[in-house]
Amino acid sequence: MVAVVTGGAGFIGSHIVDELVKRRIKVHVIDDLSNGYKENLNPNVTFHQMSITSPKLRALFERVKPDYVFHLAAQISVRRSIQKPMTDAKTNILGAINLLEACRRAGSVKKIIAASSGGVMYSSALKKAHEEHPIYPESPYGIAKRSLELYLEHYFAVFGIPYVALRFSNVYGPRQRMMGTGEGGVVAVFAQMLLQEQAPFLTWRGKQTRDYVYVDDVVRSALLAMKSPFVGIVNISTCEEISVHRIFDLLAKFTGFKGKPNYKPEVPGEKKRTCMENRLARKELGWIPRVGIEEGLRKTVEFHRRELKRKEHGL
Repeated sequence: MVAVVTGGAGFIGSHIVDELVKRRIKVHVIDDLSNGYKENLNPNVTFHQMSITSPKLRALFERVKPDYVFHLAAQISVRRSIQKPMTDAKTNILGAINLLEACRRAGSVKKIIAASSGGVMYSSALKKAHEEHPIYPESPYGIAKRSLELYLEHYFAVFGIPYVALRFSNVYGPRQRMMGTGEGGVVAVFAQMLLQEQAPFLTWRGKQTRDYVYVDDVVRSALLAMKSPFVGIVNISTCEEISVHRIFDLLAKFTGFKGKPNYKPEVPGEKKRTCMENRLARKELGWIPRVGIEEGLRKTVEFHRRELKRKEHGL
């Protein structure tokens, strides 16, 4: 069995790669290292340093003949998508189409498992958003993720390539860097700052809430989606709202930080809350989140503590 993982040197993608390798699946990683890191790469993979926008992608797929494709490569910054929407669209929309064309022409792909996002699509007014709720993408990044879902549906309907689009809530965990991945990036930012005795800034006094899901749970959802007969869109979330201030308090406890956060005015347009229903994932994928917020944050702090020590020693 052969799998291609785009963005396989990145935060979520590298964890998926590790799990595929454990299952003795031959893995090809495609990553241009704009968000990924070579140190995340599993040594037992074939690495192709390439953008998903590259015209060479189709030839690579025709040669490799993947059975499964995990698509995680993306321009990941919501803020950057607002500042540079053309750049965002080139990677997240045109790059996705280029990938889908590569899958179609390879003629071997049994399923595409793609990373989408619920946090940038659902309205803050929804108590617990489910997959059938109306979509309100509030940024070019969100628009691009919705476009990806629509193109996946098109390629399934017209060319018969099955897919699962995983609408992740706010993913956090080891290997997430300061640049972050969506709002979940606050965990990485806070952890690194607190370990260095720096007080982070909280907007809206940290009262905004998010649905944080640990990366190991996200990886399990992707592997279950690979084997499930389910085709479509599914939320991957804990269905639990946690305030940003609560995240700060727990990280302060685990890092030993004794200070208080700094506060600054809220950012115009910032979402006040995000929470996603996960009943469909439970039903169709047999997936449930296993890692609670305290366990997940503790593991994340230990990762960043090791990383800081490694950098101190120039490793």
